[in-house]
Formats: sequence, C-alpha cells, structure tokens
Amino acid sequence: MAGLDRAVVNPDGQTPHLFDPAFRAYVDDLVRRYELPEFIARDPISIPHGFDDARDQEIVGLFAALLAWGRRSTILARMADLCERMRWRPHVFVRDFDPVRDASRLDGFRHRTFGPEDALALVRVLSAVLADFGSLDRCFGSGFPRGAPDIAPGLQAFSDTLTSIVPDAGARLRRHVARPESGSACKRLNMYLRWMVRQGPVDLGLWTSVMPRQLLLPLDVHAGRQARALGMVARRQDDWKAVAELTRNCRMLFPEDPARCDFAFFGPGASGEALDPRFLTAVSPDRR
Repeated sequence: MAGLDRAVVNPDGQTPHLFDPAFRAYVDDLVRRYELPEFIARDPISIPHGFDDARDQEIVGLFAALLAWGRRSTILARMADLCERMRWRPHVFVRDFDPVRDASRLDGFRHRTFGPEDALALVRVLSAVLADFGSLDRCFGSGFPRGAPDIAPGLQAFSDTLTSIVPDAGARLRRHVARPESGSACKRLNMYLRWMVRQGPVDLGLWTSVMPRQLLLPLDVHAGRQARALGMVARRQDDWKAVAELTRNCRMLFPEDPARCDFAFFGPGASGEALDPRFLTAVSPDRR
C-alpha cells in the first residue's frame, strides 16, 4: 500500500507551476469561488447537512458517500427515500436496529447496484460499530496512528472493520467499501473523510481523530481530468498511486489542508469553466 512518502511525481521530478506564486494564487482563487454554501444543495453532502445532530450526520454521511455515483438528482432522491425509511433518525435507527423488527423497512430500496440486501448489511455493520466504538470517528481513530503522515493506514483499518465486524454482512459490503490495498482510489471514502474532517462553509468538520493535513484527495475521472490538465498528476489511471501523487502535489501548495484543492478541480469541471491557459500543461501521462 503506497503512502505519500512513496508518491509518484511527474517525469521531470517536479510538477509544473508548483513553485510559481501565481499558480498557487490561481488555485486558491478557484477554491474560494467554489467552496461556498451554495455548493451544498447540489451535492450529496446536502444529505448530512440536513440534520442537526452530529451523530446523524456521520451515519447518514457514510451512506450518502457510498451511494454517490450516478446522476446527482438520483442520488439525492434515493437518499431522501432512505432517510424516510429510517424515520429521519439515522443514528437511532442504526444504533437500535433489530433485524426482526426493522429489516422490512429497507425492502425495495435500491440505488444502481446497491440493493436492499446491501442496505441491510450496511445497517447491521454500522450498528455493530456503534455498539463497539460509540461512533464512526472513534472507530476510524482506533486503527489510525495519530502521527501518520496521511490517512492511508486508517482507511485500510476502517475498511477492514466494516467488512469483518459482522462477517456475513461484511462479505456483501466488499464490493461497495474500497480498500487502499486493492489499489483503488477510494474516492468515496476519501470524500467522506473530507466531509467529516475539514472545517468550512461546505464540509462538516465533525471528527477529531484526523487532522486536515492528513487527508487524501478524492479522485475520480472528472477531478483527474482537471488535475492532469494543470500538470498536478501524471499517472494515467485514477488509482491509489495517482491519489498519492496528486495529494503530494496539493500538499506542496497547501501543506495544512491539501484536500481544499478538491474544489479547484471539481468546480470548474462541473460548471464548464475553462482553466487558465497560462497553467495548462502537456505532460505525458505516466503509464506505470
């Protein structure tokens, strides 16, 4: 499992623009323009924002992150359906879940490949996590060395817990819960950690087990396209090694909060804003 200390860098040994104050100012301006409260309503993070209790937010936030693929309007509609099934009290529903009494409330729920059996498995797993640890924050922290340079070991331990604490349910979740050791970019888990850890007008900043400087960038095809255009990542695949490379470069710009760059990559792509031609680069992709 590659951590940031072994991140791949561009072929010339450094990423273009990283030492140019004008480039840092440009990325900072993109973040300031897209990391706004107005962003929330159109994004899956609006689901945890719809609750006042932090215990509800971390539970429903994990569901929202794991189901965050496909059309946004569909994601939000499916999550509203799930919240209704949980009586709009996700923490209580999960904490006090009784399969005999409550499993039928999940019958018929589906989002793409995530069906009612998967919803039941995740509820059972999270109920066991709350019983053993009290919160998802404490669960994550139990497997995360506080002095680690990044969240890689914590992500692996968290994924291992979710897929093992209730063996029959965990086996079903393996196709929905990514693991760094598999080489996956772990986009949805990294996004969930961003929501839980960062303070700001968009992110919730609920957890204390992780510092913002330890976060990794949520990377998917859209963010990857923007990051490559700006020379921030050379690796062709959107995988764990690319996450390490991208986060390393973002940390050079913003050492205490590299994940803020997520807004700079996502925002222009989602809005159709053209990137500043001064900083476009034609670095050949690393095919490793």
